[in-house]
Order: sequence, then C-alpha cells, then structure tokens
Amino acid sequence: MKWSEISIHTTNEAIEPISHILHEAGASGVVIEDPFELTKEREDQFGEIYQLNPDDYPEEGVIVKAYLPVNSFLGETVEAIKESINNLIIYDIDLGLNQVTISEVNEEEWATAWKKYYNPVKISEKFTIVPTWEIYEPVSSDELIIELDPGMAFGTGTHPTTVMCIQALERTVRPGDRVIDVGTGSGVLSIAAAMLGAEDVRAYDLDEVAVTSAKLNIKLNKVSKTVTISQNNLLDGVPEKSADVIVANILAEVIVRFTDDVARCVKPGGTFIASGIIQQKKDLVKEALVAAGFDIIETILMEDWVAIIAKRI
Repeated sequence: MKWSEISIHTTNEAIEPISHILHEAGASGVVIEDPFELTKEREDQFGEIYQLNPDDYPEEGVIVKAYLPVNSFLGETVEAIKESINNLIIYDIDLGLNQVTISEVNEEEWATAWKKYYNPVKISEKFTIVPTWEIYEPVSSDELIIELDPGMAFGTGTHPTTVMCIQALERTVRPGDRVIDVGTGSGVLSIAAAMLGAEDVRAYDLDEVAVTSAKLNIKLNKVSKTVTISQNNLLDGVPEKSADVIVANILAEVIVRFTDDVARCVKPGGTFIASGIIQQKKDLVKEALVAAGFDIIETILMEDWVAIIAKRI
C-alpha cells in the first residue's frame, strides 16, 4: 500500500493545533522533528534515542509530519489541511515558514519511520510512557507504566504540555477523587488519573476518532472500570460541582472561552489544571481564571509551554 507523507515546516507554537488538524484529516498520529532534540540531555537508564542525525532536523523551527493513504481524495484532503493551517492565523498563532510538502512512501518504510521515534520515556516522578511494542522493566516498584500505541492514538504522552499535566495530576489527584479530562485525545491524562487512585474519571472529546482511540488505550491500560470516554463538546451538559479535578490540555484560546463552565463543574476547593498554553498567552489565561473565581496556585514552565494549576474559591 502506498502512503503520502505530508510535511509542514512551522513553529513550536503551532505543533499542537497542526497535529490536531492532521489527526482530523485521518492521520493516526504525527512525527515531530525539533532541533531541540539534538541538544536535549537524556538519562540512559530510560532508553531514549541518542544517535540522532542532524540532517534529519531543520535549522530553525520544527517539522510536523503525518502519513495519509494514497487515494482518489488525497488532493482534496491536502488542500483542506493547508486551508485549516492557514486559518490558525485568526488565533494569532505563529506559523513560521508554513511550508507544506508531499512525498510518497511505502507502507514498510512508513511503519519503520514511526517506531524509530518512540522509546520508553520517564516523564515524571512516577510515570513512564512505554510504546506497546517495547519490552520495558520498571526501575522501581512504585513506577507507573502507561502503554500507548502512537499508531492508534493522537498523542504519545511525551509532549511538554502533556508531561506538565501529568506532573500536575500527581500533585493534585487524591484517592477517591472524581476527575474530568476535557479534550482527552489519546486518553493518556485519564489513564494517569485512574492510576493515581481517582474513583471516577470522565473523559470528553469532540472528535469521534479521538474517542475511539482513547477507548482502545483505556482498555490497553486496564482502567476501563474507572474511566468513561464520551464524545462531547468541552463541558456541555456536565452537571454542576461534579468534579474534584478538571484537566484540559487544549489551546489557550479555547480555555479562556470555557472557564465559567469549569467553575460551574468543579467543586468548591477543587482544582483546574490547564495546559496547551504558549508563554505569550499565559497572562490571558490567568486573567480569565481569576475572573471565573479561581486562585492561581502554581505555574509550571517547560520549554515554550505553560501549565497552570488553579483552585476554585
């Protein structure tokens, strides 16, 4: 089977929204080529990749790649992707060079290209993300392992926004808590919350494909009794004061539009974890949270990204 590789030369700021656009267009996941990886320090005990070829990375910006099957609709799909990416300018997202290129690859080459980018990665004090095809022995008895298959789910759990959310969940989720995961994607945050002892986790995503993928990952990690996945737009229809913790790893522009709903759905004294925020829009989100009745407890920074932990007054 022939596959088409679509490659977008863009910026770190645009990675998440472009990844979402590619996912909605039918891609099972994305490959991100970021020159930061060439200088990133790694601990060898977790098995990360070391022998990276500088020729595979851009001198500036990042390259986001995805793979689509070659069919009669491919041309229309690519044009729709380009249009959606260009529309991100409306949200003041810097697209950088915004160069889109297309090339054809064989299925065997595609599968190999996928797997070489994913290895076990320890992302927090407790959690390690492990691709399903890797054999991994826990380093300690209390280590929590999340298995993910990037070929069937949007998000591998290793992007800074996701890592910060999981670190924040570690600090806030208590046994017996009720958690809501808004825009669940691969379901990785819901899986983490369940493993931390949450009694009930509700995960929502507007994208039907994401819902299907998240359900597969929930089953794979044996947390189906705790986590319920549903197709839903943000917190529409969610009962008042129904959550101890709400987590949302989505765009800053979306977060500021539904902070009042978060305030309605989280219990007094409950926690809201917001991520997917670029540093330039940190204050915008903080102002919206304070206006909705939250105290800012902590701001976490990682690379160019921000996560905010806020408590409902």
